[in-house]
Amino acid sequence: MSGHARRRSSSSVQYQHRRVYEYDYSCPYMGDNEKSKISSITTLLMRMRRRMRSRQFLLLIGLLTFVGFTVFYLRPPPVIERVPPGTIQRPPKKETLVAQPPTPYSVKKGKPQAGTGHPVWQLIKEAEQDFEKKLESQSKSLVEAVAEYRRRYGIHPPPNFDKWYEFAKAKKVQMIDEYDSIHHSLRPFWGLKPSTIRSRAQEALGFDPNNLIGVLIRKREIVKIAGGGDWQMEATQGMMKDFLKYLPDMDLCFNIHDEPRVVMPYDDLSRLVAKANDVTMPAAAAAVKPRNSWSDRPKDLNDGQRFKDVKTTRFNVFAHQPTWTNSKMSCPPDSPARSLEDGLKEDNFGSYALGELGFIYNKTAFSDICQSPSFSETFGFFDRPNAFNVVHDLFPVFSQSKISSYSDILYPSPWYWYGKVPYEEEADMEWRVKEDKIWWRGSTTGGFSRDGGWRRQHRQRIVQKVNGAEKAKILINRGESDQDEDWQVKEVPRSDYKEIFDIFFSHVGQCDETDCAAQKEFFDIKETAKQQDAWKYKYLLDIDGNAFSGRFYAFLKSRSLVYKMAVFREWHEEWIRPWVHYIPLSLRGDEWVEAVRWFAGESTGKKEAERLALQGREWANKVLRNEDLEVWFFRLLLEYGRLVDDDRESIGYSA
Repeated sequence: MSGHARRRSSSSVQYQHRRVYEYDYSCPYMGDNEKSKISSITTLLMRMRRRMRSRQFLLLIGLLTFVGFTVFYLRPPPVIERVPPGTIQRPPKKETLVAQPPTPYSVKKGKPQAGTGHPVWQLIKEAEQDFEKKLESQSKSLVEAVAEYRRRYGIHPPPNFDKWYEFAKAKKVQMIDEYDSIHHSLRPFWGLKPSTIRSRAQEALGFDPNNLIGVLIRKREIVKIAGGGDWQMEATQGMMKDFLKYLPDMDLCFNIHDEPRVVMPYDDLSRLVAKANDVTMPAAAAAVKPRNSWSDRPKDLNDGQRFKDVKTTRFNVFAHQPTWTNSKMSCPPDSPARSLEDGLKEDNFGSYALGELGFIYNKTAFSDICQSPSFSETFGFFDRPNAFNVVHDLFPVFSQSKISSYSDILYPSPWYWYGKVPYEEEADMEWRVKEDKIWWRGSTTGGFSRDGGWRRQHRQRIVQKVNGAEKAKILINRGESDQDEDWQVKEVPRSDYKEIFDIFFSHVGQCDETDCAAQKEFFDIKETAKQQDAWKYKYLLDIDGNAFSGRFYAFLKSRSLVYKMAVFREWHEEWIRPWVHYIPLSLRGDEWVEAVRWFAGESTGKKEAERLALQGREWANKVLRNEDLEVWFFRLLLEYGRLVDDDRESIGYSA
């Protein structure tokens, strides 16, 4: 609207100019033959003076008006300072809060500026500076944490936020403010009525083949839990036991599959987010004195002794089938993934990759499938996932990891909390005695292979390319001095760096008989390795499987430097940072050799490799403890508890 208003104002000024110009041309003209008519001339001159004074006055008004509009529209825009993370900005007491979208997590605003240093060095330094600022900005008190919450999200924190803060401080949690991904997951649910969310949870749990663990909380206790393996149910209960007393009565649905479950059409998702942003969250923001307590159990929740019996389901099961068409449906219509044409899939490479080799500078953009349609032909989940039980309406399903386009609610994995892949300190080695190699052993998980589908799956593509015979790209410093570096791309035989890569399969599975046989013949299958065998090597590779990799935390806690190729997103995206705690790798793979060669072969890289390995280890021991998972889960369930409360617009915590 402001653009139209500006055009209308400009037209008005131009019209005033034309009118003044025409008045100037209307002055009477006196010829020489009329000099004898003195009285008439005198009278005429007096009239002309009056008219000229009128015209001058009108001209003056016109000029002032013109100048006024010119100054107004050509003035420099007001300077709006971006509030740095952690800066406390307490809202005025008499003003209502306006709901704002959550800050995208782990997203850099733009591509790093090209410098003379090696790209890996530049990415490390920039990431560390950014992370250090984030650490310094964390709230130091409950009052600060509440103010930062309101600054970020525009609404009051949920009820019992003070209890959460005490719990977090008692557990010595490092990151008090970094929970944007929770709001990213939950924002669409603000577009549904609380009763609708509750009803859908009951519907999902009431149909046994939906493969969900159901947790029914009543009167601050878990009254019923069923639907999954013993270890997963035990871990889920264990993660919640210390803060159950602060949660409301509610039904929770936990996905037992590795793969995500909820993906919506773009228009439906957009409508829900729009309603959240424009209606429900502003209403919650308007609460002057929110009630710091939950409402009584609604009538549509039973006593928690049983699941509601449901005869039909909206979940569709089609395992071992392509999923790209389903997965991209929530992408914007103008995104690369929604292209209407067939043929070569062109990714938005520049949104996440730096330089010709394509070092990842924005991991969030890299894992955004809407920007990378090539994933449809290079990532196992989109070819044929091992399990796929999906719904296209917004259901409150908690999953341990998900693809970017899915609407599952992320939560800390019980796999990690239960210690399914432990790190044994005594089996690890000092950095100086580890081998200068990047190491990986694993199976052909990631998708189910049929009719040669393994050639389109990510683990097979990585192992094949690393051990292939084609050319590789590295960077050579052609500068004349250490202060004048000039890193240029050079193609070399991949075999020149074969000795620093030890990446092989140790098991073939999830395939038809013919495809299993083909893979055993194609790949050099090594003996099955033990988890502790990894600690012999300085560099460890972690790769997505059917979903997230369960070895990541153990790797980070070791004395080795971790490389990670991940499209699946997990709860810790804001807490564990690429180029600070691990090295991110793309699926395209042009940078793989150089990303290892620089650390293993350059003098600066060798020093950085050990430093980053120990830095990642130290940080993992501070933020990947079971206590950290519990604090994050506590915060998530407080937020979800508010969503399903009929009085969610009038409850909350205010300091």
